Amino acid sequence: MRFGPVTALDALALQVEPGVTGLVGANGAGKSTLIKILLGILTPTTGAGRVLGLDIHAQGLQIRESVGYMPEHDCLPLDMNATEFVAHMGRISGLPKSVARERTAETLRHVGLFEERYREMRGYSTGMKQRVKLAQALVHDPRLLFLDEPTNGLDPAGRDEMLALIRRIGREFGISILMSSHLLGEIERVCDSLVVIDAGTLVRSGPVANFTAHTGILLVEVELAEEAARLAGALTAAGLETRLDGRRVHVQQRDDRAFDIVRDAVAELDLPLVRLEQSRQALEDIFRPEGIERVAVA
Repeated sequence: MRFGPVTALDALALQVEPGVTGLVGANGAGKSTLIKILLGILTPTTGAGRVLGLDIHAQGLQIRESVGYMPEHDCLPLDMNATEFVAHMGRISGLPKSVARERTAETLRHVGLFEERYREMRGYSTGMKQRVKLAQALVHDPRLLFLDEPTNGLDPAGRDEMLALIRRIGREFGISILMSSHLLGEIERVCDSLVVIDAGTLVRSGPVANFTAHTGILLVEVELAEEAARLAGALTAAGLETRLDGRRVHVQQRDDRAFDIVRDAVAELDLPLVRLEQSRQALEDIFRPEGIERVAVA
């Protein structure tokens, strides 16, 4: 996909599986452009694609009737209330008037705006506006949702609430979701699979578990920091490499002996063990200070 001399997406080939899929990349990586191509809003310079079996070149209208789209930026008519707007979007998506009104009430209840549904949206907080945008994407009961930076502008509490909504929609309603974000911690909490793009090209894709592989570190947690310090001292004396972090001790697992040494040390010191497990790589680790780490496509 080119805009004049700028290539926004370059030879990007991927298949999105059912479930909740995270579309990840830094700002400007091409996430929003990809979503708009899949919606049939933008036409790719070359290439082909299908959404729910529908051709993105010839069947854009049918695609938009079958999917829901939550855009990144604020696009709400603030002089309308949520009921009027969401019902209007339901009608645009093909619902009869009576069905649109009924579905609007149900959807606004699902997203937590039922009590505020008749207020003009100009009086809504950022979090409430994001919920309206999610509601209009859901009202016509789509098979697939495109969510473009759904936590944009939200404070930590608002992000938690939005992510909980997305999890519930994906798991309870059986709607597949493609969610774009540049916040990897959010993706790790919500998504089943992941697509990483950088500068318009595919970096890696696959189940989230493939990105969060074991690190070769044992994580040992006890109840008190003083107990963790005693344990770290004993493990260091036994020849293990450790790092103390409050009530946690991170132990380099060079071989299978490390687990036995840790277990025996905990028992010998009679420490109340809270957790003993292999540490996993966080999604943030696929990013480097200079950009996304390029790895083989999984």
